[in-house]
Amino acid sequence: MLLYMKNKFKIKSKFKPAGDQPKAIEQLLDGLNKGYDHQTLLGVTGSGKTFTMANVIAKYAKPALVIAHNKTLAAQLCNEFREFFPENAVHYFVSYYDYYQPEAYLPRTDTYIEKEAMINDEIDRLRHAATQSLLTRRDVIIVASVSCIYGLGAPETYEKIVLHLKEGEAIRRDIFLNQLITMQFNRTNVNPKRGEFRLRGEILEIMPVNEETIYRIVFDNEKIKNIIELDPVTRKIKKEEREIWIYPAKHFVILGPDRIRAFQNIEKELKERLEYFNKTGKLLEAERLERRTNYDLEMMREVGYCHSIENYSRHLSGRQAGDPPDTLLDYFSPSPNSSRQGRGNNKKDWLMFIDESHVTVPQISGMYGGDASRKKSLIDFGFRLPSAADNRPLKFNEFEARTPQTIYTSATPSEYELGKSKQVVEQIIRPTGLLDPEIIVRPITEKLKMKNEKLKVGGDMGNKSQVEDLMERIIERVKKKERILVTTLTKKMAEDLSDYLEEKKFKVRYIHSEVKTLDRIKILTEFRRGVFDILIGVNLLREGLDLPEVTLVAILDADKEGFLRSETSLIQTIGRAARNVLGQVVLYADNMTGSMERAIKETERRRKIQAEYNKKHNITPKTIKKAIKDIMKVKSVELKVKSLLELDIAGEKGKNIEEIIKEKEKEMKEAAQNLQFELAALLRDEIRELRHSTKVQKIR
Repeated sequence: MLLYMKNKFKIKSKFKPAGDQPKAIEQLLDGLNKGYDHQTLLGVTGSGKTFTMANVIAKYAKPALVIAHNKTLAAQLCNEFREFFPENAVHYFVSYYDYYQPEAYLPRTDTYIEKEAMINDEIDRLRHAATQSLLTRRDVIIVASVSCIYGLGAPETYEKIVLHLKEGEAIRRDIFLNQLITMQFNRTNVNPKRGEFRLRGEILEIMPVNEETIYRIVFDNEKIKNIIELDPVTRKIKKEEREIWIYPAKHFVILGPDRIRAFQNIEKELKERLEYFNKTGKLLEAERLERRTNYDLEMMREVGYCHSIENYSRHLSGRQAGDPPDTLLDYFSPSPNSSRQGRGNNKKDWLMFIDESHVTVPQISGMYGGDASRKKSLIDFGFRLPSAADNRPLKFNEFEARTPQTIYTSATPSEYELGKSKQVVEQIIRPTGLLDPEIIVRPITEKLKMKNEKLKVGGDMGNKSQVEDLMERIIERVKKKERILVTTLTKKMAEDLSDYLEEKKFKVRYIHSEVKTLDRIKILTEFRRGVFDILIGVNLLREGLDLPEVTLVAILDADKEGFLRSETSLIQTIGRAARNVLGQVVLYADNMTGSMERAIKETERRRKIQAEYNKKHNITPKTIKKAIKDIMKVKSVELKVKSLLELDIAGEKGKNIEEIIKEKEKEMKEAAQNLQFELAALLRDEIRELRHSTKVQKIR
């Protein structure tokens, strides 16, 4: 039985709740204590929603899951929670693929697409660390992307197969090795990596999947003589351990009796499916399915694993056809037979936050449909057994049935959240005293007549177009060394406008979904530093961008009603100017749409509340100050090491190449542990360059 720790949450911050935060925390806690299943935190941009969430978690003292709509936002939130809870278990759980091409079949062109995936080992380690914390302690916060509703190995099986090793314990080496193989560890003859072990005589070295460390286990006459923890890079002794826990190397694991049952059920289903194909004259499909399934069965019998083993997850976990898969949510809710103690009889004794819920909830609700359509073709044409359809994300009603008390957070909650919530808690007053930005509406061109009398035009434009008016405003801001964001409707418009402004001698860049991730980060960093003054984009300028240097946001063609100019999108875009005391937004439009009217009305309502609060409490608004972190610099070396001679300039003179590689490996691992995956990727590329360089063996 595992030791289940009842640690308390301890929040640490040099700030105390301010603005609307104290009221919001009190109201949300009151709702939780009253048993409200759903609440909404309507928090404006820059109001400190994460700090409010942290205080609610600390005071309510239950394990928490925070779901974000993408990996980047999840990493940002996870780092913030780690700063607030340095003594507690804060983990990051997202899809572990750097690249993922799902298996598919296109009947129209008779094209089969093999599954291709590049697994990020560090993210895989973090996923295991997350599930293992949930099995052993209570002071846990998991920040996850929507991938948390995809199938995962059953927590009961995962928990049963844990290996507990103690100094002085009697243990047969052959049984121990067989146990490691069952737990999906691989044997190696070199230094072990994650999920590997090496045996040399009486010494076994193993690297668990959840830690960046190596344990050396020394045997003596079928007993464990001692357990030593080693640094995986330097191989230096870190400390001696009295006991350690080793968890399975993969989430999909099967025990002895369960293996036999699973294989029998797979064979039974295969037989039934082959009879169907042969009866209906689909001989090619029958041959294809028989060959693939038998190969997978042989692999699972021999090595305990096979490529795409998740397609057999229903049989491996003992579920019935159509049953929902086990997911991360099930690791929060122990089964009646679980060894975890102190959770009471309530299976939903935990808390969930859905961040940016207006985006995240629709993502969750749409995930099942796309997956089911792809799987149907694979099953119909003999590439997979029908049970592969049960390797899937949760349906939305299944997700809803598994959610505990939930708090949705958004500046623009949708009808779903508002309809489900027992109360909506507003967090409009910012701790900084900042107001929502002033909004000015300008015509696209003066030559066009206003189509709606409600449209209030800010001043006379003469014969200027929206671009000409914008340029005049840009000149004023650039003189003051301020930044400008401009949103367009299409990528082509963003590129064309950028080219035009560049011709007019403005310092400008564009950014959209086709710009590579690392280039995007570099562009944003340079924008904040003032390398250029104007950033033009499409939809990437909404959630998650924190640019306090921006004083002007210009929304071109604001009256083109649609997704990019909906009420929600407009309010989110307007919020990009809410981090600076000089923030202003210009909407260029020839017609006052319903979305514009509602967005302007809501912004004015918030401004009025914020201004009255500041006046009452004698608060002077202050622009947010935020350090500019440049991940594009790799400590001592430029981004790409084209030759080892460049390292001489970087101050690496006299060092052995292997020493440099070890230092860089250590830096890479530290970056990954801090969720700085872009920096880790850059360091990884440098290490590859160093290893492939054969011109120089020693830097002179």
